[in-house]
Amino acid sequence: MFDMIVLFGTLTIILLAAGWLLGGLLGMLVFLFIAAAVNFVTYWYSDRLVLKMYRARPADDRKLLDIVKKLAHETKVPTPKVYIVDSDVPNAFATGRNPKHSSIAVTRGIMRLSGDEMEAVLAHEMAHIRNRDIMVSAMAATIAGAISYIAQIGYWSLFLGGERRGEGSLVGLLFIIIFAPLAAFLVRMAISRKREYKADYTGAVITKNPGALASALRKISDMTRQHPMKMGSSATSHLWIVNPFHRDWFTSLFNTHPPIQKRIERLEHMEARG
Repeated sequence: MFDMIVLFGTLTIILLAAGWLLGGLLGMLVFLFIAAAVNFVTYWYSDRLVLKMYRARPADDRKLLDIVKKLAHETKVPTPKVYIVDSDVPNAFATGRNPKHSSIAVTRGIMRLSGDEMEAVLAHEMAHIRNRDIMVSAMAATIAGAISYIAQIGYWSLFLGGERRGEGSLVGLLFIIIFAPLAAFLVRMAISRKREYKADYTGAVITKNPGALASALRKISDMTRQHPMKMGSSATSHLWIVNPFHRDWFTSLFNTHPPIQKRIERLEHMEARG
């Protein structure tokens, strides 16, 4: 609950600051309304919006559904709905309001992993559900996406404003374009890194096979590097077990996930300890 309050508060302040810089008190009031609407929609519908973004469809693969049902029984949480995303590169994410209203989405490429590796990935996502990470992660994706949209408004206002823009307005617009998305990125990064480590650990404990998750992470990372995802938005990158989008020197500075190698090393250390 504390993380939710911090997330809502931080990103709402960013929206209000953007409104003030774009339109003064009136702009701030308008953006206060927008912030309230975004927060409401985010709480109730963020999971549906994310699933729709990736054109996810209900899964009908019996092997996949059986693994999810088994893991749900072992973790003592309601069985989540399972969806398929049309991508050949293995990956997965969990979303929803709470364990009773949760979903796991996997790419079609998840079948390219071995049975143990696929179960390890699904256990990682089940850990997110059990640890109640999914609400915060879905909210972060939705609100950060809204802030990115505001930044685009600022961008076009900067270049279409002509001579009417004074120096103060230019500074304000540059703040919106640069620092608002960056602040949203940093909030998502701070949330995601600690939660990914915890989900790795919990998932490994569930399956009693940390080596399988380490192997899966290595394979998924290698494949996503060669074939980054085209659909979706980078605002949702923290949802996936491995960031599926193109990475370069700049985006790596603000990566929402812990370094893959560090995650693998922790899991291999768990494996060695038995």
